[in-house]
Amino acid sequence: MSKKQGFRVGVYVFKDAEVVDYAAPYGVFSVARRLDPELDVFLVADSLRPVQTQAGLTVHPNYSFNELPDMDAFLIPGGFGTRQETYNKRLHQYIWSLPETTLLTSVCTGSWIYGQMGLLDGLPATSRKEPDRLEASEMGKVPIDRLAEIAPACTISRARIVDTGRIITGAGIASGMEMGFHLLRRAGYDEGFISDVARVMEYSEAYNVYKDDIEYYKKAVK
Repeated sequence: MSKKQGFRVGVYVFKDAEVVDYAAPYGVFSVARRLDPELDVFLVADSLRPVQTQAGLTVHPNYSFNELPDMDAFLIPGGFGTRQETYNKRLHQYIWSLPETTLLTSVCTGSWIYGQMGLLDGLPATSRKEPDRLEASEMGKVPIDRLAEIAPACTISRARIVDTGRIITGAGIASGMEMGFHLLRRAGYDEGFISDVARVMEYSEAYNVYKDDIEYYKKAVK
């Protein structure tokens, strides 16, 4: 794969987005920019107002939906807020408006949104596999099982990263790290570059554990 010059990732932020879900891939690109300053990562929200994410951490988006920033990948994190975002028609319209060349990616329960839109029908996808206490109780549901309910035509995968071409889903919260590394891979960076980013982040050991936990899928050509 040839390297895409100036690969740009837009990370969606919304009320009660899980911090590590969006900060981990953002952090990977932040460090990768030290090795290639042409890489870019930024926050996108419904408007330019500050967004209070999980545990009260407030962030300021760089772009609003109306500004339609140019990007090569759009990433939706998970978090408690996805319970509402799954049915957010403005978000759905924004996703539908993105060029076909824009990768649609998610971490954790962010995949619910693509599932609700029907984008995962006939495809494998993943979500968080480990429940919190409420999700593990009789009153809750494990997020990956909830994905199966939202998108019954989707094949549920337990891989850390599932790459179906345009749509790439990541598993639980910390898998945002692997999503960041995989987006570098999809941008055309070689293993040496990605390993160097992991080394600088003092993440080499974990990177080596997870780097092959990727399910690739290609639709059969009729």
